[in-house]
Amino acid sequence: MKLNRVTMLLVGAALAAPVASQANADLAAKIKDSKNWAAQAGDFYNQRYSQLAQVNTKNVHELQVAWTFSTGVLRGHEGSPLVIGDMMYIHTPFPNKVFAYDLNELKIVWKYEPKQDPAVVPQMCCDTVNRGLAYAEGKIFLQQADTNLVALDAKSGKVIWTAKNGDPKLGAVNSSAPHVFKDKVLTGISGGEWGVRGFIAAYDINSGKQVWKGYSVGPDDEMLIDPDKTTTWTDGAVKPVGKDSSLKTWKGDQWKIGGGTTWGWYSYDPALNAAFYGTGNPSTWNPAQRPGDNKWSMSIWSRDVDTGHVNWVYQMTPYDEWDFDGINEMILSDISVHGKPTKALTHFDRNGFGYTLDRTNGALLVAEKYDPAVNWATGVDMKSGRPITVAKYSTAKNGPDVNTKGVCPAALGSKDEQPASFDPDTKLFYVPTNHVCMDYEPFKVEYTAGSPYVGATLSMFPAPAASPSQKEGTMGNFIAWDGGTGKIVWSKPEKFSVWSGALTTKGGLAFYGTLEGYIKAVDAKTGAELWKFKTPSGIIGNVFTYEHKGKQYVGVYSGIGGWAGIGMAAGLDKDTDGLGAVGAICVISYRNLKVDSWITGTDRASARSKNNTQGDAPCFARTSLPLP
Repeated sequence: MKLNRVTMLLVGAALAAPVASQANADLAAKIKDSKNWAAQAGDFYNQRYSQLAQVNTKNVHELQVAWTFSTGVLRGHEGSPLVIGDMMYIHTPFPNKVFAYDLNELKIVWKYEPKQDPAVVPQMCCDTVNRGLAYAEGKIFLQQADTNLVALDAKSGKVIWTAKNGDPKLGAVNSSAPHVFKDKVLTGISGGEWGVRGFIAAYDINSGKQVWKGYSVGPDDEMLIDPDKTTTWTDGAVKPVGKDSSLKTWKGDQWKIGGGTTWGWYSYDPALNAAFYGTGNPSTWNPAQRPGDNKWSMSIWSRDVDTGHVNWVYQMTPYDEWDFDGINEMILSDISVHGKPTKALTHFDRNGFGYTLDRTNGALLVAEKYDPAVNWATGVDMKSGRPITVAKYSTAKNGPDVNTKGVCPAALGSKDEQPASFDPDTKLFYVPTNHVCMDYEPFKVEYTAGSPYVGATLSMFPAPAASPSQKEGTMGNFIAWDGGTGKIVWSKPEKFSVWSGALTTKGGLAFYGTLEGYIKAVDAKTGAELWKFKTPSGIIGNVFTYEHKGKQYVGVYSGIGGWAGIGMAAGLDKDTDGLGAVGAICVISYRNLKVDSWITGTDRASARSKNNTQGDAPCFARTSLPLP
């Protein structure tokens, strides 16, 4: 595969989640003003919805490129920029550059480029991605790959403080975005494929001092679990987890290298003062080496933001046998569930099930397949909360050195980290999905600190057609989901996995990007495609929107990579070595805005996109994508 150059695209013409006094006042005010895109999800609830409606179902077809910006960095570009007033804050993959970009003058105000040891790169599992920045009280927060959490002055780019979050020499690295809740910035850790023991930590936004740290597995006190007060869903009710709830489910000291890392998206309910997030796969991928439920990997968590105390925890995939990381976003909404008004948490897990829980106590309310191809389990037992597994697809029952074939979904999941959106107008969730299956062969692996600790080989391929409208061989869908009933409302097939974060708006639109480089807008009610634009590279970034000088813009990074595009990102030659990276920006403006463009960085010799039919904006990038 050829190494490709990447671009970021912005196009233009959120319901801000409810904000209480407990939230960070400055950030809450920035979020409330829908002209900004002040947080990675646009709000605290992870809804990824905007109140902006200048671009709507009637005029979205008139979107044109406004401007482009090259980050000058190759590899996959995930997450999105932040927009605070007249300033856009742009991040990149390793080496994790940050640009402050003046939207009035279309020029760089400052640039931060950390000096990181390149030895960090081979410790990163699935491309050198970074999922974005956080903002609060005049500070920009960056979680670097080398685990340094950095606070920058938003006006000057100068470093205010730095906190070390892990040890890359042991495989502990970071790819996630930090999240600001109240006076703390929360961050997690990556490295489950290196035997890193997962945790979430809170740092004071002003000093960088660690306030608390809670592990995913191990002794109660280290997880910040109270055996009598922390609850879980079991036997049809919410009950205390009991003493040593994690230790009892591991063989010996395997929990010390047990994974459960925390590299996803976090949400926050100010009324409950609770943060919500998920934990990843247990280590190793060979289940024979870690018998037991491996709690609390593969779980949904609610923690008190002030103390880190665990309110409740629910495990989705006990004794994970397929690498179904549970880190995907937790979307908070107030919806009707089975006819009852509910303060809900909705989660689309990699295991292929869409979950709705009562976020106040962790009660399980809905658990249904959001891709009909899912076959490793027939369903979820609503009394126990455990999946009803199918022996044929059990890599544990089939044993090490046996290739278990045709497991759906693949380890990529029916959805990976690419975040879904919730539209409070339609009361539906809009979900970018993968439609991929796998063959999975575990094998024995020895742990060596700082070295990969995987213990399985697998191959991936398109799942069978999920509906009459889906062609055989297609690998993704963009769906609308009813979280109250657990049903697909409509589904739009795509050729490749949909690896872009979704956005919904008051204009009745749902936006997303595709791996072949299209940013698309569909009618949120029907799924009908209303507009698309071909960017120079595949899209794995999250679509965002903002308003500047009375005009709405919609934007996205165009730069293929991540797990879906690692083959291209790393210059691999064999299709089985990876699925699909590089970085820049195209911006499309509402209506007949005069096309303007600006570019910096490398490779000006790259050709203008031949597929650019919406305007004459130079997106200096090349693109190609391996066939499924």
